[in-house]
Amino acid sequence: MTHDTKTDNLLISPEQSIQVYRAMQRGMSRRNALKMLGAAGLFAASATSLPGISKAWAADTAGQNAPKRGGRIRVAAHSSSTMESLDPSKGATAIDYVRAYTFYNGLTQFDEGLVAQPCLAEAFESTDNGGHWIFTLRRGVTFHNGKALTPQDVIYSIMRHKDPAIGSKVMSMVEQIESVKALDEQRVEFTLSSPNIELPSILAVSHLVIVPDGTTDFSKGIGTGPFKCDEFTPGVRSVAVRNENYWREGRPYLDAIELVGISDESARVNALFSGDVQMINNVSGSAADRVSKTAGRAVKATNSGNYTDLVIRVDQQPGSRPEFVEAMKYLFNREQILKVALRGYGEIANDQPIAPGTPYYFDGLPQRPYDPERAASLLKKAGVAGARVPLVVSPAANYSEEMGQLLQQSAAQAGLTLNLNRVPGDGYWSNHWMKHPLGFGNINPRPTANILLSQFFASNAPWNESGWKNDKFDQLLVASRSEPDQSKRKQMYADMQTMIHEQSGIGIPVFLSDIDGYDTRVGGMDRTVPLGSFMAYMFPEYVWWNA
Repeated sequence: MTHDTKTDNLLISPEQSIQVYRAMQRGMSRRNALKMLGAAGLFAASATSLPGISKAWAADTAGQNAPKRGGRIRVAAHSSSTMESLDPSKGATAIDYVRAYTFYNGLTQFDEGLVAQPCLAEAFESTDNGGHWIFTLRRGVTFHNGKALTPQDVIYSIMRHKDPAIGSKVMSMVEQIESVKALDEQRVEFTLSSPNIELPSILAVSHLVIVPDGTTDFSKGIGTGPFKCDEFTPGVRSVAVRNENYWREGRPYLDAIELVGISDESARVNALFSGDVQMINNVSGSAADRVSKTAGRAVKATNSGNYTDLVIRVDQQPGSRPEFVEAMKYLFNREQILKVALRGYGEIANDQPIAPGTPYYFDGLPQRPYDPERAASLLKKAGVAGARVPLVVSPAANYSEEMGQLLQQSAAQAGLTLNLNRVPGDGYWSNHWMKHPLGFGNINPRPTANILLSQFFASNAPWNESGWKNDKFDQLLVASRSEPDQSKRKQMYADMQTMIHEQSGIGIPVFLSDIDGYDTRVGGMDRTVPLGSFMAYMFPEYVWWNA
């Protein structure tokens, strides 16, 4: 099990061809699909093997929309907080993830097919099916302060997440890493408590980027990334300027990027229309129609497994009553939510967090219907028929206000009064998320099923939204990481999804399309990595300004 940038461009397997095709189905542009095939030396032979691609089209796209160097753009994310930090271990929102990839790099990085590729590590391999991994670092990489990248930086960057005092958001993911040690001046070895074939994917998440050995002051964002931090005021803005010594030749293209938070969607969209900002995220379906019809503006919609979920704390009343939890899930009119709230920008979900079209999605679960009568019966069994229950909604959790209103109407038919408690977007994730008996979350997609389940459903996960704990689930989650038999591994994931569907306090009515709005003078927007908004938070390295 190896990956080496010196050899992986020589050929492409049938499986890789299928990956490219599936990536196109998820939103990858045809031009970038051809880039992937062209890198393998099969451009001419494979161009017409992908649906919808002709040799004439391939020839016509050569040299179009070439990157330009220079320019500055301003980008508005949908949430910000005075609790923001440039410490990547603390990242919790889109603007945090963008800053992580702006100022830092990971050992690996996701491509458009969601395959972990070499980044600060030029090669990686495991010789024992995932129990031990060796990563070979690139030579000549320096941090923004001029310090050379060394194995000690990697050891510190990864192992600090295991310290409870750090409060890392991915502590549950790195617990499986027993040790990281230097083999020599260029190689580091990871030893895991149990084999995990997905370690390269884990190391590509934004929290696990590499920082200088011993860093405790993150105010300057010292990393190896494409931009340096020129200014950072938590909850206000950050200014990133080009790293002239970036290790990737020719990157980045922009001179500077300013990142700000604008929680109100109308204000965010109007800022795009006025030219005050050149890119925004978290555009609703209704606003997307306006943006797409405005001259000089466009939208980018990506289906990537993003979801807004009803969070019912099972360790508090009334969620500690299983019948109440089940009743709430029967009150979702999913078709109505998709049509009215999302304006069709999404797909029906079934209270399971793994999205259709992904490798471990379990389609054997019967779709939970909209059934107010059954919900009423369950509410009666739970002893809460006729009760008044508060439900917290916020613009910070995409579409939660619209979903809350529709859920309120459905609950009334079942004899339950839901009182909507609307709270502002600013500070929502710090002050309200997971802190109320009934509220909403908004979960950005994760690159693998195991990462998603480890971060949000493991009993010890810091983001275990509903407080649901299940020993059998935890055991399956760990065992699935090293199971070599594909059919057995799929069954494990099917069992875990069934448990979540039937027992957890999470209700997922729909999967949301990630919709970004942008000024059409921003080039490079055809790159699609289906892992969230802002091109999976990695846009700074890839876009340019055409003005």
